[in-house]
Amino acid sequence: MLNRIDSAYMEQILERLLHIPSPSGMTDDVVRAVCSELEQLAIPYELTRRGAIRARIKGQREHPRRAVVAHLDTLGAMVKGLKKNGRLSLVPIGTWSARFAEGARVTVHSDSRRFRGAILPLKASGHRYNEEVDAQPAAWSNLEIRLDEICSSLDVLWDLGLRVGDYVSIDPGYESSASGHINARHLDDKAGVAAILAAAKALKEQDEALPLDCYLLFTISEEVGVGASHILHGDVAEMVSVDNGTIAPDQNTIETGVTLAMKDSSGPFDMHLTRHLINLCMQHEIEFSRDVFLFYRSDSAAALEAGNDIRTALICFGLDASHGYERLHIQSLRAVAALVMAYLQSPPLFAQDENVIGPEQAYPLINPSSEQRPRES
Repeated sequence: MLNRIDSAYMEQILERLLHIPSPSGMTDDVVRAVCSELEQLAIPYELTRRGAIRARIKGQREHPRRAVVAHLDTLGAMVKGLKKNGRLSLVPIGTWSARFAEGARVTVHSDSRRFRGAILPLKASGHRYNEEVDAQPAAWSNLEIRLDEICSSLDVLWDLGLRVGDYVSIDPGYESSASGHINARHLDDKAGVAAILAAAKALKEQDEALPLDCYLLFTISEEVGVGASHILHGDVAEMVSVDNGTIAPDQNTIETGVTLAMKDSSGPFDMHLTRHLINLCMQHEIEFSRDVFLFYRSDSAAALEAGNDIRTALICFGLDASHGYERLHIQSLRAVAALVMAYLQSPPLFAQDENVIGPEQAYPLINPSSEQRPRES
């Protein structure tokens, strides 16, 4: 399964998406880019009223349907105020530390044009503030945007067309190394989007009908908690989210394979669906680990909170320094794409058309076969 994933295509798509600004609330351009790619793959799609993407790959059976989902929106910021010194105060879009914002190159999107600049601490010069530079707490209230404009007053900012509420996008700082590592901001979750598109490309090239109809869902407001709450049709029985896994002390996320999340801050994921994915990893020799995330939620949580009666699971690529300057390994992303492909090709999880509590024979096996040898890390 791994050798069917076009890694070069996946990385090319990832780099392209990373360079399209898309903080939550300002996602039109990245939505258009993904729609264009779906057209190239000959995958039909529709847009929700808010602009999320619902693509569909037809299978041998129309009901029940399954879905995989990733989010297109990223972290960012917004102008909070125009300052008398000709700089801009700001607030975050999404949850991320002011510590990672310091020094970032940014674009401010006004109603009429774009401005380049940088996010700096209020006390930025060691030649002026000496040790006070290090003593200043990391807080959004201690940051400001310095524009690359001749600008030293609030009046000039106003005349330039800058206003409270202008969006601020953060440069990705993309870099790919010979070791297979990719460093950038916003890998969460544009890497997940790239993995789904790579899996879809492999499936289209294989040209075999899937067992079930499948939706490829791309949401636009996961970073602010809305996620997949508004994108599902009622006939979707199970949904797998693709997002980042946390590489950190006391975590079990793997850097070179796929990580299956057993639980996040919203609660446990569906036992049957998650173990089905684990079995697929073992069957197709996809390196994997299992982890539990304490301070984490995904598209799945939003879908369930919105009242959708679906089974959910979360598969992850290993990500270091999430919501900061992030890093992943392309091998992990390949593993995720391979598992997405294997999942979409797998038989229906339940024997009955209706995904409801029924007789015992309608349920999938809970425990993997003793003959299967996991490559779990």
